[in-house]
Amino acid sequence: MSRFTGPRLKAMRALGLDLPGLSRKSISARPHSPGQHGAQMRRKSDFGLRLMEKQKLRVNYGLTEKQLRRLVREARGSRGATGEKLAELLERRLDNVVFRAGFAPTIPAARQLVNHGHFCVNGRRVDIPSYRVNIGDVIALSERSAKLDCVKGTLAEPALIRPEWLHWDEPQRVASISHLPAASDVPFPIELQLVVEYYAQRL
Repeated sequence: MSRFTGPRLKAMRALGLDLPGLSRKSISARPHSPGQHGAQMRRKSDFGLRLMEKQKLRVNYGLTEKQLRRLVREARGSRGATGEKLAELLERRLDNVVFRAGFAPTIPAARQLVNHGHFCVNGRRVDIPSYRVNIGDVIALSERSAKLDCVKGTLAEPALIRPEWLHWDEPQRVASISHLPAASDVPFPIELQLVVEYYAQRL
């Protein structure tokens, strides 16, 4: 299964919630599922509930199925709760950090900026969206990129309040990682245990 590139608002309506990493739009005007019978309440099976929780992560963070499986496998092999570790690994992706710091309006936009080499980590250019940041890392725009209109507009009105694990230096306009994110830092409702259960027999 490839990375999601379809209609973003339709995907959020199908999942029943706003995904800030995917779009700045809201489903509040049409909160029911898309389609002729979308407004009708339908009870989901246990499998359907687990699949929906998994899809929330995959669509919001813009991952392929293969990428998410790899992260779940890594989370299972680490100490602590698998769901907590999975949330941490997702939040530490560079494209997500660029988004959460307010440099980009969405994660797809952040991914494009990173791919084009607009960001430096600890003074070195990094163009890999899946690059994993660590405590103490400093993320900054390259000099030529600070004048981009899309970046200036988003910095003036960030999509989300910057999380507590990100330290923001307003005069320098750089972000640094003060500590590792937790599951509570995921910016939308998610049942991580259901995601773990979904992959329990698929890895």
